[in-house]
Amino acid sequence: MADQNKLHIRLHVYDEEIEVVINREDEEFYRLAAKLITERYNAYAQAYKGRKGEHTISLMTLVDIALLYQKEHAHNDTAPYDNVLARLTAEIEEALGDKK
Repeated sequence: MADQNKLHIRLHVYDEEIEVVINREDEEFYRLAAKLITERYNAYAQAYKGRKGEHTISLMTLVDIALLYQKEHAHNDTAPYDNVLARLTAEIEEALGDKK
């Protein structure tokens, strides 16, 4: 019996069709990822046409997308806020405990 949550799709990434089996709820993300890769690769391919090989353009595309990911990841890092909240909570609890 096939897993009902799995979906077999074909993604068009730059100049290739890639077949993947994914979780059904992730389909939109896969399609958006394929579109982003294609757009970024096309931009680099156009900018460096005749000066860089496909492998280098692929690596430049990967670095570009990884940079976007790292910036977003750093932007969404809540650890510093969690630490401040924990410290403030401890101070409040300590202050309230002294007044009892």
